[in-house]
Amino acid sequence: MDMQINKNKTGLTFACLFGWMHLVWGVVVALGLGQVFLNFIFGLHMLNVPIIVMPFDLVKAVTLVIVTFVVGYFFGWFMAFFWNKCFKDKK
Repeated sequence: MDMQINKNKTGLTFACLFGWMHLVWGVVVALGLGQVFLNFIFGLHMLNVPIIVMPFDLVKAVTLVIVTFVVGYFFGWFMAFFWNKCFKDKK
């Protein structure tokens, strides 16, 4: 059984996942719902953390999505690299 995974495809999968999550967060902040969302999530965890969501900034939002996309790619690529090292084909 071939247990090898494609490093590039795995990297792109994680990049899209990380980037998409942060794009959604940017939209939530742009709609003015970021603080409400954080208060709800922290409240579910019985936490009172004094975090204040800053006003929406398009440059910061785009930078956040790009940086998390790149970080996600490297995370996925290295995960696939180590997976392939651990599960080499025994031919």
